Amino acid sequence: MRRLVVWRHGRTSWNAEHRFQGQTDIPLDDEGQAQARRSAAMLAALQPDVIVCSDLLRARETAQPLRELTGLDMTIDPGLRETAAGEWEGKTRPQLLEEYGDALARWAADVRMPAGVTGETRLEVADRTVAAIERGLARIPGDGVLVVVTHGGSARAAIGRMLELPPEHWAALGVLTNCAWTVLIENDRPPGLPGPPWRLQEYNAGSLPEPVPVDGVWPADDR
Repeated sequence: MRRLVVWRHGRTSWNAEHRFQGQTDIPLDDEGQAQARRSAAMLAALQPDVIVCSDLLRARETAQPLRELTGLDMTIDPGLRETAAGEWEGKTRPQLLEEYGDALARWAADVRMPAGVTGETRLEVADRTVAAIERGLARIPGDGVLVVVTHGGSARAAIGRMLELPPEHWAALGVLTNCAWTVLIENDRPPGLPGPPWRLQEYNAGSLPEPVPVDGVWPADDR
């Protein structure tokens, strides 16, 4: 079964200041660089086959230590960018609440609302992010591992779509911390059985997942 690792970038100065980054191209700060090195040392143990990365600098800097440890090329895909948020980008949460409080609340509650006047909806973000993930998955073997280096908002939208959660329930997925990752494992259900093609193995993790026990043909909790 294929495994998909969705890895959020390390910390930036805007993360530390609680600013809405969006697609503004902010580098990692010193803590973010250290986070990337620590995380890469663990993720390398999964022996990834392909690394696909957002073109924004903070994602590329996060992926670089894993690239060096594994010797893999890093494929850049702009489809993995963070949500475009227009005039909201660069503003702190208190500033957003003061200037755009009603719109911010509607955006938080409705995946069809754009971020800012000129930004994207979560549905649009999911469309392009999942398409980028599918391009990466097409390049790994049937038992391979794909590492996707992306951003908090785009990661949550993609994970919700990959798990076939109703869009109005995507908010049930917690906010990803900097340099944490989520592991999805491809379902091996027999043809014709209902259910999503992927299952959630670990979410917002900072350690490697334990093997999932299987009794006989199918895990007991799925009968």
